[in-house]
Amino acid sequence: MEKKTLDYDVAIIGGGPAGLTAGIYCGRARLKTILFEKSLVGGLATYTDEIENYPGFDTPQKGIELMRKFEAQAKRFGVEFKLTDVKAVRLLADGRKLVETFRVNYRVKAVIIATGGKPRLTGAQNEEDFLYDKGISFCATCDAAYYTGKEVLIVGSGDAAIEEGLFLTKFARKVKVSVIHDEGILDANKVAQEQAFANPKMEFIWNTVVEEYRGQERLETVVLRNTKTGELLPVQVDGVFLFIGYLPNTQLFEGLIALNERGYVITNEKMETNVEGIYAAGDVREKSLRQVATAVGDGAIAAVAAEQYIAETEYLRDRLLSGDKPKLLYVWEPTNERCRQLLPVIEELNRVFQEKVALEKVDVYKSQSIVTKLCGQMPPDLPAVVAVVDGEVKDVVCTGLDAAKLHQLVRGLVAD
Repeated sequence: MEKKTLDYDVAIIGGGPAGLTAGIYCGRARLKTILFEKSLVGGLATYTDEIENYPGFDTPQKGIELMRKFEAQAKRFGVEFKLTDVKAVRLLADGRKLVETFRVNYRVKAVIIATGGKPRLTGAQNEEDFLYDKGISFCATCDAAYYTGKEVLIVGSGDAAIEEGLFLTKFARKVKVSVIHDEGILDANKVAQEQAFANPKMEFIWNTVVEEYRGQERLETVVLRNTKTGELLPVQVDGVFLFIGYLPNTQLFEGLIALNERGYVITNEKMETNVEGIYAAGDVREKSLRQVATAVGDGAIAAVAAEQYIAETEYLRDRLLSGDKPKLLYVWEPTNERCRQLLPVIEELNRVFQEKVALEKVDVYKSQSIVTKLCGQMPPDLPAVVAVVDGEVKDVVCTGLDAAKLHQLVRGLVAD
């Protein structure tokens, strides 16, 4: 049985802070938007007991409650939610994308990838029982205040582990660090190492890995194993912070868009990937800070970029490259003197030849991506003109443009 195919403007894959924010912005832009989330709307943020550093709240917010507000706002702007797993994303010949799920396919104009990632776990016994608000954390900035006056254990030896450990010493009574290496060997930068070794609140437990987590309702004890002797060392702590890596959820997009060597999506400042109409936002990108606030910023940028892409693509297709007669597109910039000087010539040509040739003005400042598509690149000189015949670009003139050349081009189009 053939799957049903539904048409939307935007598909957002992932329902964490980045995806929800993208949904809010797309919905407000009156784009028909569908958001896919395979498990829990709100993502990892829902597991955070208290979020103190998200602007706009004078009291700490429970992660799940904050994410419910995000979700409600997105729904208010008409975003549709589908709790299902996306099986594949494919590129269609007309520039649209096909998002495939188990039962239905969705044909969309733009895709925003906000699938986030997950912290790397130790694989120790009982680990799943104590994740997030039960004792195992992954974000010192998020959870440090909760451990004021308490003892915590850091697992890891890289920049994130040591720098976050130093941050935790501002709150915790004691910060113990489980390091797999021999005494004195850390993977962090030298400055962080020196600061850590000099900090009286930090204590290192060398040649150890996590063997087991123990506790009743919350984590109470972490059992470390010495990698050289096999000795087991129970360590009583109030919480554990794991900084042993982060895994982006990008397996679905391998071979579709560019990923870096660690699997993160490569984007520019507009959240654009290397494929037109596909964007990425939030923790799925390589970034220095993974917080709700930074995910929100990414989602907003991606949504606005997607909105502009859709509008420009439709304007290019339905206005600039359509019609039953040849077109001459005048690529100009209003503050450019040469562009202004030739404007009366363009207007006169339009008056004389409007029955046979359509003349359109394209403002470079407002439509850089459209100009790039028309000319193949940004014109080295302005003004420029683009001749369009039967919906295809026939000629591009970027240099030596004057009144005589414009008349010649228009007469050539009339003759054709």
